[in-house]
Amino acid sequence: MIAKVKNREEILSNAESDEDQRAREIALDTIEKAIESVNPRNLIYSRVKVHGGNLIIDGNIFDLKSFNKIFVVGGGKASGYMAEAIEDILGERIEDGIIVVPRGSPKRFKTMVVKIHEASHPIPDESSVEGAKRIMEIAEKAGEEDLIICLISGGGSSLMAYPRDEISLEDKRKVTEILLKCGATISEINAVRKHLSKFKGGQLAKRAYPATLISLLLSDVVGDPLDVIASGPTVPDSSTFKDAINVLRKYGVWESVPDSVKNLLLKGEKGLIEETPKSGDACFKKTYNFIVGNNRDACLSAINEMRKAGLNALLLTSYAEGEARDIGLMVGAIAREIISSSNPVKRPAGVVIGGESTVTVIGGGIGGRNQEIALSSALSISGLRGVVIASTSTDGVDGPTDAAGAIVDGATIHRSKKLGLDAEKYLRNNDSYTFFKALGDLIYTGPTGTNVNDLTILVAL
Repeated sequence: MIAKVKNREEILSNAESDEDQRAREIALDTIEKAIESVNPRNLIYSRVKVHGGNLIIDGNIFDLKSFNKIFVVGGGKASGYMAEAIEDILGERIEDGIIVVPRGSPKRFKTMVVKIHEASHPIPDESSVEGAKRIMEIAEKAGEEDLIICLISGGGSSLMAYPRDEISLEDKRKVTEILLKCGATISEINAVRKHLSKFKGGQLAKRAYPATLISLLLSDVVGDPLDVIASGPTVPDSSTFKDAINVLRKYGVWESVPDSVKNLLLKGEKGLIEETPKSGDACFKKTYNFIVGNNRDACLSAINEMRKAGLNALLLTSYAEGEARDIGLMVGAIAREIISSSNPVKRPAGVVIGGESTVTVIGGGIGGRNQEIALSSALSISGLRGVVIASTSTDGVDGPTDAAGAIVDGATIHRSKKLGLDAEKYLRNNDSYTFFKALGDLIYTGPTGTNVNDLTILVAL
């Protein structure tokens, strides 16, 4: 799994003082270690064992001799590496399987029985539909004495798209694009997507019943709500058609979505269309869901790395949500507080913030939520020495860009002014990528093969 910052030397060379350079180096080291700690293969190996003919997951024992056939299905940005590990653990016991991964990545994964299928992210395409259909076919052919192991990680909502008959894929694509730009949280976005789907919101579990279904999930959602991760295909759905309508109305986009979508949701609200499976549905009696890794795991690894570097390290939260630019201001304020009063942690200090922000797009630029956090924080820490803030997506892809995030220090705004760049203007235009590309302070890792939300790292020497 790739977890290295590819342009490390350029980022370090951009520092205007030895102190800033050292702070940048610690921030990059911390990011690399944190991402490596959530390597999907290692997470599976640590949580899933076969011993004495039993499959053991977090102390839960499943007698492999009681199953006739074993199938492996699933999808998401980390699912390829998860499949490699499961194949290694179960070997020839696996009968068949398919995993849906982001387009361009199949050659990275080495599986013998489980087929690797590529599809589009973050907007679904026909391959997304094909992948979901093939998973459903395997689920339907599994019998009462069979076992299905489902591997789920972030990105699965787009990669495994199976629209209800009443709407087209194009209409679902349009809704997804609208939701990604309006500032809705991932929980709200998935409440809508689940009710436009024949796959999400527990419907894979319904199709798999009466087979035994074990789902292993790598969480990319704040707080790890099972029904939100990849829109919860194997979990009872806590949301309703009414909830989906309320999300679209809350963000003022109800009138912007296609008529077919509005009609479907309104019919569902009236009870004319069957709801997604809820808690108590018989299909969940033989369904087991296990979280194998999350953002907190990455945050704790980041803390350990900072302490090795000699910093007083603090995990502030792994639950950060809200507008990216507001989070950037908050992180900058924490940096100033550390410098002025040694609170909430004494210098040399390291602070880790995990979670997932949102961006309400009002400008015409290009960027991602982590780049927007970094740009906002740069304005806040301008002039401070030995202070660095780096914000990255653990999957290596921040928004619709090829960067994982960006890094700033107290000299970032000074450097940008020398290049004729107005940071506030770029922030207003949601154009953080262009700003940081000019400065050479984008962070490039490439797709990492994992996905547990975002990390914001603050170093104050």
